[in-house]
Amino acid sequence: MSVQWFPGHMNKAKKAIGELVSKMDVIIELLDARAPFSSCNPLLQSMIKHKKIIKLLNKADLADEQITKKWINFFVQRIGAIALQGYKDSKQQRQQLINLCKKLAPTHNSFEKPLRVMVIGIPNVGKSTLINKMIGKKSALTGDIPAVTRSNQCFTICDNFLIYDTPGMTWQKINHEQVGNNLAICNSIGKNALDEELLVLYLIGYLKQFYANHLSSRYKLEPRTLHMTSIELLNVIARKRGCLLNRELVDLQKTSELILKDFREGRIGKITLETPILWDRWINQTEQQK
Repeated sequence: MSVQWFPGHMNKAKKAIGELVSKMDVIIELLDARAPFSSCNPLLQSMIKHKKIIKLLNKADLADEQITKKWINFFVQRIGAIALQGYKDSKQQRQQLINLCKKLAPTHNSFEKPLRVMVIGIPNVGKSTLINKMIGKKSALTGDIPAVTRSNQCFTICDNFLIYDTPGMTWQKINHEQVGNNLAICNSIGKNALDEELLVLYLIGYLKQFYANHLSSRYKLEPRTLHMTSIELLNVIARKRGCLLNRELVDLQKTSELILKDFREGRIGKITLETPILWDRWINQTEQQK
């Protein structure tokens, strides 16, 4: 399945961010810790490449802790970026980011020359939630569906510190199937661009290979079921969860929605959908297919 999603309002967002980025001193780029490279939008990278950037792996409480550490090392060592893990403790995260931004732009510390920080990222990665933590109150719009924020918003942390919220932007063209799948699984793609059943079959296949214990534990599966195909396993889960249209026919759509919801809320366990090694493998496979 090839997932593509770049609705019209994102072209406006691209232009608005492009016009504003030149005025920024520091960029905080939010990545989804469950899919760090898939959420590292190349379109945004091209717009901010000459800026001081902090990569924040958000939603780390839902991701595999050991793999999050590997991704942070990857960004630091291979790309030379400043990379941090997102914390659930808003006070700790807030102070850490404020201190780091001030360190990166020490001369921007007055009313006449304030520190200007922009928060960017893909849809539904938690930008507006982070903004609210930073300013200490709920001002930026938040939601659990992609593309809640539709325009740039500026907020004041103090007289000499301004922070900008921006609309989420997906890849303008997703060249790798795994990227589209991972973004969709993490709820960063609009629902109308998805086939949830195909998406969940992909997710089940991944979980069988890398997180079989998590999958078995959540859905109380017998060991033999893990040797089934993904569609067979989806049917087993449907019957176990009572997702039936009648006594014989299972409701695969309802079951798929249930599994996606379980993943997104962390009920299956702490899971990361890609590693640096997997990413390199996907890139090589794509290049060989050209």
